[in-house]
Amino acid sequence: MKYKILRTDKAEEQLRELVFYIADDSGNVDIALGYLDKIETAINRLQEFPESGSIPRYSILKKQGYRVIIVEGPLVFYKINEEAELVIIYAIVDARREYRNLI
Repeated sequence: MKYKILRTDKAEEQLRELVFYIADDSGNVDIALGYLDKIETAINRLQEFPESGSIPRYSILKKQGYRVIIVEGPLVFYKINEEAELVIIYAIVDARREYRNLI
């Protein structure tokens, strides 16, 4: 059974910002596109393995039912809707930033 993936506008925007930041920071578009590819692959894997993410360490995020996958630097926060067979991506943030307020 495959889950559907839904991304919030905020997650899409954060992903774009992250890719631009990596391209700018590294001076190399290919590095940024490589990261994008890894993030997309990790997100798509949730269609078949929605439980594969871990429980976040912040208790407030844990209580709200978030799960997180770590893709090298970036963190992808999501929730699973079992009834709708849906994985909702809420945030894609750089692990080096203070991310509690970004979700």
